[in-house]
Amino acid sequence: KTMKFTAASVLALAASASAFAPVAQQSKTSSLSAFSVDNIPGAIAPTGIFDPLGLADKADEMTLKRYREAELTHGRVSMLAVLGFLVGEAVESKTFLFNGEVTGPAITHLAQVNPVFWLLLGAGIAKAETKRAQIGWVEPKDVPFDQPGLLRDAYVPGDLGFDPLGLKPTDEAELAVMQTKELQNGRLAMIAAAGFLAQELVNGKGIIENLLN
Repeated sequence: KTMKFTAASVLALAASASAFAPVAQQSKTSSLSAFSVDNIPGAIAPTGIFDPLGLADKADEMTLKRYREAELTHGRVSMLAVLGFLVGEAVESKTFLFNGEVTGPAITHLAQVNPVFWLLLGAGIAKAETKRAQIGWVEPKDVPFDQPGLLRDAYVPGDLGFDPLGLKPTDEAELAVMQTKELQNGRLAMIAAAGFLAQELVNGKGIIENLLN
């Protein structure tokens, strides 16, 4: 019997609720203060910082910043991926994009597009990653050989200055709540994206088709 990922829908509802639940305030709320497990956003009751392997406890401040930067980046990409899965399959063959010729499960869509799209996609990713590196990382020529990937001291992981709608709160406590919401939704999206990929590989059907049937 083909496995179903109906559980993904339940998880989505649960995470949406928890993302907007009140967040327990830490003893330190300043995002610019020492970056440690005692004050970073993302800890909610009842688990607090979920770190069964104890990686955060063993990490120094700079390593912990890199962990958080990686988590935020993967979470944001996963949120876009989940949206792409659902929207791409919902409008397949119904839009002017790619002459309406892209069909089937979302995991097969990229293989069907014009090669020019790959060039544009690659250029866009390269531009975004170069900008992120310039904002967050110390220039390689100024980095000690034993500290590769050194982040800037004043850089707050994930804060790239991209806020076109002006949603970023000025109050630090409110900012910590919003950061936790983003982390929670990003964590859910990573699980959901992995589930979508696995399900479509199992039976070759789109995720929307799987959920509706």
